[in-house]
Amino acid sequence: MIDKSLLQSLSSKLAELAPAADNVRQELEKQFYQQLQNSLGKLNLVTREEFDAQLKVLQRAEENIAELEAKIAELETRSQQS
Repeated sequence: MIDKSLLQSLSSKLAELAPAADNVRQELEKQFYQQLQNSLGKLNLVTREEFDAQLKVLQRAEENIAELEAKIAELETRSQQS
């Protein structure tokens, strides 16, 4: 999900670009916000929290792989010495 504060900020800035009365500006801002939310919602994006969680999972998997590789190397060494 896209950060709502970012969408609100973008829609506010877009609405400020259009010179209009305050009530029209507010309506434009609301429409820009809805359009941005719809458009960005169609993109295949993840939140920072989701990204960080997956990064931790990946790091743990890499640690497990390194441990297993070390064990395999140790077993190979023992096997060759016997």
